[in-house]
Amino acid sequence: MQIRLSPSMRSITISTSNNGLFDLMKVKVSARHISYRIFHIVLILALLLPFVFILTALITLEGVNNCSSFVCLGRRLGPRFLGSGDDDSMRLMRDLYKLIDQANAVEIPSGIKFPESFSEFLSEMKHNHYDAKTFAIMLKGTMENMDREVKKSRLSEQLHKHFAAISIPKGLHCLSLRLTDEYSTNALARKQLPSREDLPLLFDNSYHHFIVASDNILAASVVVGSTVRSSLNPQMIVFHVITDKKTYPGMHSWFALNPVSPAIVEVKSVHQFEWLTKENVPVLQAMESHHGVRNHYHGNPVSGIQASDNPRVFASKLQAKSPKYISLLNHLRIYLPELFPELNKVVFLDDDVVVQRDLIPLWDIDLLGKVNGAVETCKGDDGWVMSKRFRTYFNFAHPLVSKNLDPDECAWAYGMNIFDLNSWRKTQIRETYHHWLKENVNSNLTIWKLGTLPPALIAFRGHVHPIDSSWHMLGLGYQEKTNLNKVRNSAVIHYNGQCKPWLDIGYRHLQPFWTKHVNYSNEFIRNCHILQPVD
Repeated sequence: MQIRLSPSMRSITISTSNNGLFDLMKVKVSARHISYRIFHIVLILALLLPFVFILTALITLEGVNNCSSFVCLGRRLGPRFLGSGDDDSMRLMRDLYKLIDQANAVEIPSGIKFPESFSEFLSEMKHNHYDAKTFAIMLKGTMENMDREVKKSRLSEQLHKHFAAISIPKGLHCLSLRLTDEYSTNALARKQLPSREDLPLLFDNSYHHFIVASDNILAASVVVGSTVRSSLNPQMIVFHVITDKKTYPGMHSWFALNPVSPAIVEVKSVHQFEWLTKENVPVLQAMESHHGVRNHYHGNPVSGIQASDNPRVFASKLQAKSPKYISLLNHLRIYLPELFPELNKVVFLDDDVVVQRDLIPLWDIDLLGKVNGAVETCKGDDGWVMSKRFRTYFNFAHPLVSKNLDPDECAWAYGMNIFDLNSWRKTQIRETYHHWLKENVNSNLTIWKLGTLPPALIAFRGHVHPIDSSWHMLGLGYQEKTNLNKVRNSAVIHYNGQCKPWLDIGYRHLQPFWTKHVNYSNEFIRNCHILQPVD
């Protein structure tokens, strides 16, 4: 078909060809005032009619419900352009949403066996020819069933981690036994620590004094060894290692047989501190004998835990039941001014840390009259590890808590702290700590559940000086996605959490920062089959 306009715009000639023969039609415009109107109408029809014809043909050929080609876009646009309404796919989705919403309000009958996988679900749908309503109900039941199974698996995983975390690995138990036996038979293992001529250094404030309290010999060796190796002036370091009575012989043997010269190491048991009597620590004695406390820490670990809790809540509730929280070693740091009356300033380290940078510059930090130099844990890139405020640790539904504490107050880290003992002795920190421990025991542990940090957060209020976060990085025992660059650049890395680096549940990619400080060729370590983890 050809369209030709006359130069005067007064006539239009339309010609078509059919089997070699030409048909000619000439339209003459009679009056000039309507010529443009007729022209526009004819022109639009000439352009639109072929498009409509092609669109109709495509819809007919491809089918209403089977449209996948690119040109099929015309069918989808066409009904809207012509005002015919929504397409079938949108109506189908709305119907499906409506069915699922209705099924959500239906109570699933008990006793129904639901598919355990998607392929099984699909096979059952096809085999039984369920209608849409039954499909939606079965879909809801299947999803709820799978959700319950997933939560059970997560609970089981957290329980296994809990038992692994509170148990003593066979290799570490063997190490303690062998070193204890060595203490009884080998004079070198019993030699005085430190030597007689170095005893005055234990009270010399020109030296830098570190304290670690632990019943884990291997972990303590890593703390001491990594600190000394990272120091630019190791000859100025004095380490005070404190342990319990049963671990003392083995701990003493280790450091006697494996000296970390030129640093000085002292090993003492809690029973060797004359000040640590029952009269001076009555609240701790009460905690160990109180029925509710014993039941909480030594009873059923899943009591008070709901199947609906998410994995993080599972982990925190289980960790709160760790028996270490009623250990005197865990509370020992609150008595540092009394245990070391001659010292002015000390750095306290937990036994699950690794030191990667010289810590002696900590003594140069001006604490501005404060007692405790610590890293704040309420701000940082890691929203899980560095988002801790008082609401994280305390039950603000308890009237004592809501009346005395601010839920938005920033928390700080225990595990690497610089303590000014002179300033501490002028405060009531220990008395405040005891008071709140007693209140929590009398409240059946409803003020807080987790560890020794909560009473310390209260006791040290107004006495904490924030230090740069690069000094202390936390979370390596529970945050698997820890930023490795930050790990490498932190002065102290802390494996707080259940997944300790010496346990099989430790994160493999984070263990090398700890294991590189273990001498796996050591006779005692080798004979106890303590093996370096393999990636």
